[in-house]
Amino acid sequence: MLDLRFEQSFQPGMTAGRPYDQWRYREALPVGEYVVTMGEGWTPLLPVAFDGRALLIKQEQLFPTGSYKDRGAAVLMTHLRELGVEQVVEDSSGNAGSAVAAYAAHAGIACDIYVPTDTSPAKTAQIEAYGATLHRVPGMREEAARAALEAAATCVYASHVYNPWFLQGTKTFAYEVAEQLGWVAPDTLVLPAGNGTLVLGAYLGFTELARAGIVSHVPRIIAVQAAACAPLAGAFVRGLDEPVEIHASHTAAEGIAIATPARGSQVLAAVRASGGSFVTVSEQEIVASLRDCCRRGWFIEPTSAAGIAGARRYASTAAPGETIVTAFTGHGLKAAAKIAELVESF
Repeated sequence: MLDLRFEQSFQPGMTAGRPYDQWRYREALPVGEYVVTMGEGWTPLLPVAFDGRALLIKQEQLFPTGSYKDRGAAVLMTHLRELGVEQVVEDSSGNAGSAVAAYAAHAGIACDIYVPTDTSPAKTAQIEAYGATLHRVPGMREEAARAALEAAATCVYASHVYNPWFLQGTKTFAYEVAEQLGWVAPDTLVLPAGNGTLVLGAYLGFTELARAGIVSHVPRIIAVQAAACAPLAGAFVRGLDEPVEIHASHTAAEGIAIATPARGSQVLAAVRASGGSFVTVSEQEIVASLRDCCRRGWFIEPTSAAGIAGARRYASTAAPGETIVTAFTGHGLKAAAKIAELVESF
């Protein structure tokens, strides 16, 4: 597993006069001056009440490709363009593949994306529309990863899981949340976790901010998994340092349906270090959460609904006045066909 040693030199005053995007924290990012950008970042932090409890929801579904994965793809493609890379491969359950395909296109880099055959048609259409070569791989998500690794023998593996520059992008989630709260860290973050790139990015970002004295603490991280595919939650409950082996069942939350997360030990360590825990949500909770959000006007994908279901569960027992931040991680247009099926059960 690759990690990056990088000391950020950012201070809040540096943002004065800069555009409201994730590059306003450029001193915290390990790239040069010329960046691959489509204006990503600075998504709204919206106060919402569920079941009488207040939450703050970061609207990451509003990114250029419709998910928070654009944070990492922008930084990763900036780095790869600096290196003169001409072709990349990536494997994904959909959103990361869409983001890498889009930012590779913007950077002028050829791109091959490997996905499981049951990936949402909306996501595969998006990947192909960006000009990437799409490879549908039979089997589970892990089979797509193996196929991409084999293909990477002849070009660069632009992995959102393995490549540390991707995490350097997702950590801007923490910088934005802190700035939007007046350079104060929330008490708790509740985030969905499959491969854990948002959890790890948020933990990395808040750790850097706390180390620099910009915020006082790292928020408690509550990681949400679908009960049908919960190798990290299972390990956490048993006190283990590695994901447990599971027989995954189908879940509507395809974005977190990762049976063997490659950075699983790091996700477990980050959650524990923050004083946090894991929450698992049932398919019924995911669908109910999706229905409630859609009926309020937020068209989000089922993976986002899983995160909101976990946030609502956590908030029901949280301390009064606790500041809880969660996120809409992906847009509903990413899974329109699946949502059309689920609407019948609303």
